[in-house]
Amino acid sequence: MKPRLDMEKIAKGLGAERKGRVTAGGGFFGALQLAADVQARFRVPMGGGRATDPSWTERRLVPLRPSTLKRLEALTESLRRLAHLSIEPLQLGALLLERAAEQASDEDAQELARGQPTGPDPRAAGVSGK
Repeated sequence: MKPRLDMEKIAKGLGAERKGRVTAGGGFFGALQLAADVQARFRVPMGGGRATDPSWTERRLVPLRPSTLKRLEALTESLRRLAHLSIEPLQLGALLLERAAEQASDEDAQELARGQPTGPDPRAAGVSGK
């Protein structure tokens, strides 16, 4: 099991100052950022099994369209090829949902409720499959 990186120690050693998180968009660099996020967050449970984020304590059913599942499967396959990660489509979906929720504003939610979504493309938090 790889040790976790101490980003504060790395920043101090480089003479840098941490200012906050940087999120990547779509495309190749977005895929690499997502792969790094998976590698940093996912851990194999002590009793064995599939690697997951230990902070995920809530289990909910999230309905989705078959086309959404197919897209998650395609993105997962891209990540497996690109970064040699062991990740399942709905684990990727959970990561993308977390990113979108972090970036969404109250105004975005109100616009969605009115049926007029504007603002950033929700796909920007994900990975381009092209």
